[in-house]
Amino acid sequence: MSVVIWADGRLHAPTDRILTGVDHGVTVGDGVFETCAVYGGRAFALTRHLRRLARSATGLGLPVPDEDAVREAVAAVLAAAPDAGRLRLTYTGGPGPLGSHRDEPDAQRPTLVALAGPATRAATSRVVRVPWVRNERSAVAGLKTTSYAENVVALAEAHRRGADEAVLANTVGLLCEGTGSNVVVERDGELVTPPLSSGCLAGITRELLLEWAGEAGLPVREAVDGELRYEILDEVLAGRAHLTLTGSIRNVSPVVALDERDVTAGPLSLAAADLFQARALDDLDP
Repeated sequence: MSVVIWADGRLHAPTDRILTGVDHGVTVGDGVFETCAVYGGRAFALTRHLRRLARSATGLGLPVPDEDAVREAVAAVLAAAPDAGRLRLTYTGGPGPLGSHRDEPDAQRPTLVALAGPATRAATSRVVRVPWVRNERSAVAGLKTTSYAENVVALAEAHRRGADEAVLANTVGLLCEGTGSNVVVERDGELVTPPLSSGCLAGITRELLLEWAGEAGLPVREAVDGELRYEILDEVLAGRAHLTLTGSIRNVSPVVALDERDVTAGPLSLAAADLFQARALDDLDP
C-alpha cells in the first residue's frame, strides 16, 4: 500500500510538496515525532503516544500540540488507509529563521504532519554493537526528536553487517538503547531494562511491558543506576544472558543474533513477547 499523508487540514499524495524549505524541522531538525502500530484501523496506545508527544514538544521548547487537532489528523489518515500498519506524527517548529534560533512565541506557526503506511513486524531481531554512544547529558536526552542523523548512521552500519538494529552504550559505558528501540536483558531469572537516567527514550512498549509483566507475575524491572554495563552483551554472546528489544512496531522482539553471531532467545523474553502481543490486541488504547 502507499503512504497516506495529512497536513494543513487535508489529505495529500506522497509526491505532494507539503513543507516549506524554511520549516525549522527541515533546516535544523527542530521537531518531535511519534510512531504507533496500527491494528484494524486503530492506532495502538494513541493516548500514551500523544502524552509523550506533548512531553517531547515541551522539552524541546515547542508549544504543546492541540490534542484534538492531532486526533482529527489521525482519524483522517487512518480512514483513508484502513490497511495501514503504522502511524507517524511529526510536529515541528514550522517556518522559521535559517539558523538555530526561533521566532518569538507569538510568531511561531508549528507544522503538524500525519502519515499512515505499511509496516512489517519481525518476531525476532538481529543486532550489532557500534562504536558511537548516547549522550545521557544531552539537552534532548530522552526526547523523541526529529534530529535522527546519529540513528541513521548507526542503523546503516547495522544493515551493512546484516543486522536490523544497532545497540548503543552511553558516555559512561552503560547499556542504553537501540537506534529505535529499548533494550531488555534477561539474566538470573529476571528481565532488566536500563533506567531512564541512562539517556534512553521512555518507550511506550517498554512502559507497557513493565506494567503488564508486573501484573502477570513475570519478573521485570528497571536496572539500578550502573547495574547494566555495556559489557553485559558479552554475557549474551557467551549464552549466560539474553537480549530483547522493545519498540512500537517490533513490540517485544527477542534477539537471535548479536555481532553477526547467533544467540538464543531467553524463555522469559519469549514469554514477554507472547504476553505483550496478547495484551495489545486485547486493549488498543491501554
